Amino acid sequence: MVIPWPSPDDHSWAAEPDRPGPADEDIRLAAAVARLLGDAPTVRHQSVTVSVQNRVVILTGIVADPQARRAAGELAWDVPDVVDVCNALRLAEPRRPRR
Repeated sequence: MVIPWPSPDDHSWAAEPDRPGPADEDIRLAAAVARLLGDAPTVRHQSVTVSVQNRVVILTGIVADPQARRAAGELAWDVPDVVDVCNALRLAEPRRPRR
């Protein structure tokens, strides 16, 4: 019986290098979107939660006005490798005067 031994230059037997999996990619995208939202003056002080599933960004929370909602969605689309954005941000209820 002969057992082949790979030569030192033959790397076909080696395990594949670690490649980022889908979960790693989603974490990277969520961090990139959160960073952009944190830097944007329109969205910075709003209550926005960023999550990502299969490269789809999901924005949830409450924002003060429609401009902040629109800006958050547009910023999420600006991140490379994002395939879709679900903008589920809600507008804050207007405050009622106290009696």
